[in-house]
Amino acid sequence: MAATLDYVPARNEASTYIMSMDGPPTSPLICVLLFVVLGSFSVVTICGNLLVLISIIYFKQLHTPTNSLILSLAVADLLVGAVVFPLSMEFSVNSCLYSEHLFCKVRDCCDVTLCTASILNLCSISIDRYYAVCHPLTYRTKINVHVVVIMILVSWSVSILAAIAFLIAGIKQVKCEEKCFIYFLLGNIVGPIFSFYLPVILMLCIYLKIFLVAQRQIRSIQGTKSGATASKMERKATKTLAIVMGVFLICWSPFFLCFSFQLLNDVSVPVAVIESLNWLALSNSMLNPFIYALFYSWFRSAFRIIISRKIFQGDFSNSKLL
Repeated sequence: MAATLDYVPARNEASTYIMSMDGPPTSPLICVLLFVVLGSFSVVTICGNLLVLISIIYFKQLHTPTNSLILSLAVADLLVGAVVFPLSMEFSVNSCLYSEHLFCKVRDCCDVTLCTASILNLCSISIDRYYAVCHPLTYRTKINVHVVVIMILVSWSVSILAAIAFLIAGIKQVKCEEKCFIYFLLGNIVGPIFSFYLPVILMLCIYLKIFLVAQRQIRSIQGTKSGATASKMERKATKTLAIVMGVFLICWSPFFLCFSFQLLNDVSVPVAVIESLNWLALSNSMLNPFIYALFYSWFRSAFRIIISRKIFQGDFSNSKLL
């Protein structure tokens, strides 16, 4: 979320921070390299999430409540790749120096909305996995189509409200000559808490519970299966949860920890550091299709059919995906 550049306490502090930024890159080679690398990120993000979207919409076998959540996540990540990546690329290469500029406001609102939606959709998927693993007998009754729709609507509604709150806080702060506590609180504290810290705490608790339940289930079947098979299942469960949370935390934690450090210590972090951490966070949208889709064999089968263009040669919507 590049919105950190606007999360500043007051106008006079913001002016000092903005004026301390470096100008646009002087080397054309650096600009070209940045455009190539960051543009590649955008293309990979769009293509990966587009594959997920087509797979879930086209193949009837994938029409499940769980995949509806993955579909919502893919929509958010696709828009991150198609909207936020190009805007952030323009910012990173050409340096948008004035936070009140319309371009920066548009970029920040899209950033806050779509990145928050991506995080909250990840949180919804973790809740779905919790009921699937920890309460398998009641899973289909508790996580039905209506519940999934509500989860998706809540995720996107909170994301939009977070962007609106951020925008209002930014506008009010610009008009204040001294620090406005209510808008400072809204833009700098409430936003990050609901956009990142609370979802992270919830996901950590959920995945820890899933891991403990999975271990207990594996131990209970060791008497009927060989120790090697049980050990392999336990390693796979551990690896799954480590990948899910590990990639998410690696991508997002540095950005928000840097922002919190900047806020609590009242210091200005170099814009190059902020932009680097912002791109690391955005890369989570590029990696999500590989984590949540390629993790399952039926998605891999669907991808092969789509990439080979077989769907244009006949009706494969009822195909059995293995």
